[in-house]
Amino acid sequence: MGLSALEANKATLELEHPDTLNSINSLGLVLCSRAGTKEAETMHRRALETKKRVIGSENPDTLTSMANLASTYRNQGRWKEAEELEVQVMEMSTRVLGSEHSDTLTSMNNLAFKLKGQGHKDKAISLMEKCF
Repeated sequence: MGLSALEANKATLELEHPDTLNSINSLGLVLCSRAGTKEAETMHRRALETKKRVIGSENPDTLTSMANLASTYRNQGRWKEAEELEVQVMEMSTRVLGSEHSDTLTSMNNLAFKLKGQGHKDKAISLMEKCF
C-alpha cells in the first residue's frame, strides 16, 4: 500500500510535493519496522535531503524526517549515529519550536532512549526528568 501511495503521488504530483515526501517518509517507517532495513534508511535519507532543500532544515516536517532516520539507525544498531542525529533534532526543535513544544519533548524522549541503549543510564534519566 505504501508503494502504491508513493507511485500515485509521483504520478499526480511533483516529486518534491509535501504529500509525495510524506509518502516516501511513511514507506520508510514501514520498512523500518522490519528491523531497520537498508531500504528504510534510503527512503528516510531521500525524504530528509529533499525536505532540507525544499522547505529548509529547521522546518518541523524536516525535523520529523530527521528523527525517523535516527530511529532507523537505532534499529540497525547504529546507536552513536542515532544519538548524534537525535541531538540535532532536539537542539533545532528547542530553537525553532520552544522547549515545551510536544515535538521538542518527543525528541528529548527519543534521545533519552538512545542514550539508555548505549548504557548511559544516568544521562538518560536526567534527560527524562527534564522532559517530564
